[in-house]
Amino acid sequence: MVRDGYFYAAGCVLAAVITAWLTHWPFGVPLLLLAAFFLWFFRDPERLITTIPGAVVSPGDGKVTDISFVTASEKSRYRISIFLNVFDVHVNRSPIAGIIRDVHYQKGKFLNAMGANSAEENEQNIVTVEGDGRTVIFKQIAGLIARRIVFNLKEGDYVARGQRVGLIKFGSRVDVLFDRDAAIQVKLGDRIKGGQTVLALLPVQQPVAQPLDDSPKGWEKVEREAR
Repeated sequence: MVRDGYFYAAGCVLAAVITAWLTHWPFGVPLLLLAAFFLWFFRDPERLITTIPGAVVSPGDGKVTDISFVTASEKSRYRISIFLNVFDVHVNRSPIAGIIRDVHYQKGKFLNAMGANSAEENEQNIVTVEGDGRTVIFKQIAGLIARRIVFNLKEGDYVARGQRVGLIKFGSRVDVLFDRDAAIQVKLGDRIKGGQTVLALLPVQQPVAQPLDDSPKGWEKVEREAR
């Protein structure tokens, strides 16, 4: 449970008690139901995070609404867009393990998060993570209802794959951008889970073996073992 849920729920319960005391108890029931909704909305279930090398996991729960190519940081990349409705878990997770190289908060509009323009025009938080020689960018994008984006880390922090990094309150969208040599593992319309669903697999470069003895015989031994 995200602690925000307790704050929202406590406020609703207090309002329900005051309303029932000043009027009649049935008038407090809707507020109690709203408190229950907030507790459910801010749920934060545990997820089984994959250990597959090169895996890019989903930063959030939701529905895949777009798989396309875009230009980001002067480079053509895959983009997978995921729409989160009010019934989805809204805790966000890191798609890969690595160092956070950049965090940029961009103010903007609150258009429908399913619209194509929302990826560029809406208020959003853009995070760049570098790990295993790869750079993955993910965006927390506000929607029609969402009015607050939370990100708990900062530039220079290490983050694990699938680690919780923040949330977007109420309806929203998350985009993930990565290299074009990745093998996509999802399709349009798929329902996916943050930290658990593998969106794509990036080719993993094997380290080059080095001989203990830096001599012609040492290199011959490495070549024999590689055959």
